[in-house]
Amino acid sequence: MKMADMPTIPRGSATGRRSKVSADLPRPIRPGAGAAYAETIQPDPRWIARRRWARAGIIYTLLLACSLLFVGPLLFALLSSLKDNPSEWPPRLDPPQLNPANWAAAWQLGRQGGGNGWFGQFAPGRSVSFEVRYLVPPGAAAVPPQVQVPRRVPGAGAGAVRLGPFAADVAEVSPPQEVSRQPLARGTVVTYRFRIRNAGTVAVDRLPLDVSVPAGQVFQGATLWPSRQERQGRVQSWNNVTAGLIPYVFNNYVRVFRENYSRSTGQNLFLAWIRNSFLLATVRVLTTLVFAAMAGYALARLRFPGRNAVFFTLLFSMMIPSQVLFISNYLVLRDGIWGLAQIWGQQTLLNSFTGYLLSSVVTASGVFIMKQFFESLPASLEEAARIDGAGYIQVFTRVILPLARPALGALTILTFQGTWNEFFWPLVVLTAPQDRFTLTVGLLSFRRTYGVAFDWGPLLAGAIISALPVIILYLVFQRYFVEGISFTGTKG
Repeated sequence: MKMADMPTIPRGSATGRRSKVSADLPRPIRPGAGAAYAETIQPDPRWIARRRWARAGIIYTLLLACSLLFVGPLLFALLSSLKDNPSEWPPRLDPPQLNPANWAAAWQLGRQGGGNGWFGQFAPGRSVSFEVRYLVPPGAAAVPPQVQVPRRVPGAGAGAVRLGPFAADVAEVSPPQEVSRQPLARGTVVTYRFRIRNAGTVAVDRLPLDVSVPAGQVFQGATLWPSRQERQGRVQSWNNVTAGLIPYVFNNYVRVFRENYSRSTGQNLFLAWIRNSFLLATVRVLTTLVFAAMAGYALARLRFPGRNAVFFTLLFSMMIPSQVLFISNYLVLRDGIWGLAQIWGQQTLLNSFTGYLLSSVVTASGVFIMKQFFESLPASLEEAARIDGAGYIQVFTRVILPLARPALGALTILTFQGTWNEFFWPLVVLTAPQDRFTLTVGLLSFRRTYGVAFDWGPLLAGAIISALPVIILYLVFQRYFVEGISFTGTKG
């Protein structure tokens, strides 16, 4: 039957009204399913809130676990750099240097020794009062401890060849006197007090101390918590009783600056390494920003013969590892860039900052980042500026560069981090003297100086100091870094 031959139902007929009424009636619901059906239509708001908080909790827990996984080694190194004995076993995550009670004790002992509290000393005529507490088991007699000021050097490195003066040559220790007893169920806690006086005529910056007791007496505490305990707890040792607050908490950091100096010039090597790294990183950031911005804009906007060939060459250079070009770059710097360095009076560019900077004025990755960012900007901005009479230089400096802050910020972080942490090329170019080392190359000498003696404290402290500038730079330019990376991956 055709569609035209089918009978039609009049609009006002009973059958039409019956079908319309049946369509308007609600559908029947199975017995007992009304409550479940209503909950499906309108869920409980409390259930929705709990589900939302559960999802947020799972996400934040995963993020916290990932952050601990990546930041955990840095935090462990930071805590270990504060310890007087970083190689202790089992390792502790709560060193005494983080206890406020020890901060107050270090401040007071530093002032008693003649310092200002921040940086202490052991001055002539000054006397230091010190207390120790031991637990004597029931039925045993309390034996006063033996106190000694040893001739102890600060550690490995330059501190190990110290010639004096030593506190042991000028210190006078009074006999320990019992000042109190506290009975306990497991024994008696006996407190002893003694004084250390500088009877000489010279001031010393360190006052080491060793206190020993017979077997059976258990150390409970002291005015200042000891640096280490030896001989199964019978001997408590302090590296410096009158250190003051800063040298006590940051002992290894202070050693990094005090114990590393040039034997020929007397210059502080660690400060020189930091200055060299900052100088090279700053100059390289500036040159990279200038040349990468200009080259990226030229490849993105200007039309000239060979533009695609230049871009493909740029991409190809990014695929070549720097180690492959190591020998050729080294020979070029050794010969003074084919003799051109003789123009400004240098036969070779090795062991010079000029040679290091000339070999890395700009990177291909920097040009690529800027090119991708400039291509994401609408061309109508430049066309409007040209209609107003602006030239290429004015358009680039007044219109494009102000809009390129996110990309420039990201490039600043990447370039500074790459230069600051670079190790291989500075190790090859800057070999002598030690005053010209970068911080990364200088830390290698720490491994030979402190690592052979298992004195890991200064090495960890130097590593933490080297990481601080990059962390601070990232926190300052974090917004630009994220925006720059996101923009360089798009193309308008």
